[in-house]
Amino acid sequence: MKKLIVIDFDSTLVNNETIDELAKEANKEKEIKEITKLAMNGKIDYRDSLIKRVELIKGLDLEKVNRAISRITLTKGAEDAIKELKKRGYIVAVVSGGFDIAIKKFKDLGIDYIIANELILKDNKVVGVKEKVIDKGKIIDELMKKEKIDKDNIVVVGDGANDLSMFKKAGLRIAFCAKPILKKEADIIIENRDLREILKYV
Repeated sequence: MKKLIVIDFDSTLVNNETIDELAKEANKEKEIKEITKLAMNGKIDYRDSLIKRVELIKGLDLEKVNRAISRITLTKGAEDAIKELKKRGYIVAVVSGGFDIAIKKFKDLGIDYIIANELILKDNKVVGVKEKVIDKGKIIDELMKKEKIDKDNIVVVGDGANDLSMFKKAGLRIAFCAKPILKKEADIIIENRDLREILKYV
């Protein structure tokens, strides 16, 4: 029987928010962090927040994008957790409202699906975003259909308001060092920042 685990990227699989690291390079840290905070707590629409934040980093060159990504670090226990999940027969997907350019840095972990928004670059500068993940629930619907997996065999792990839509699609919902809005909908709440903690429940 197939099993699927869907893990959020920013502040879940990794310690950082990719957009905040990009903001540092664009000298827009304060403005972007404020929008990120509002979005993660469900105070503003996620799509609106994405567009506003990308607008603030327009013109950032690829060298600075890569420098921002180089600062992104895996959450403690992430590598061991994915290795063990694979041993237990899980299909591992990382679904993020962030950017695939950052997630691809960690593709060698054994991730089966990387689904995220794409930064659009022209002449090696950020000019916009190709929206691929606004509603994470819809992405799970697509994966369920493709892999022929039912809801009971889906585990989701996230930390913020934009994970609520995927929580509705899962048999087991894990809030990992999460915002209050997500904890309310979780089956399991983990406060210790070590991804190996999820192995106790799956």
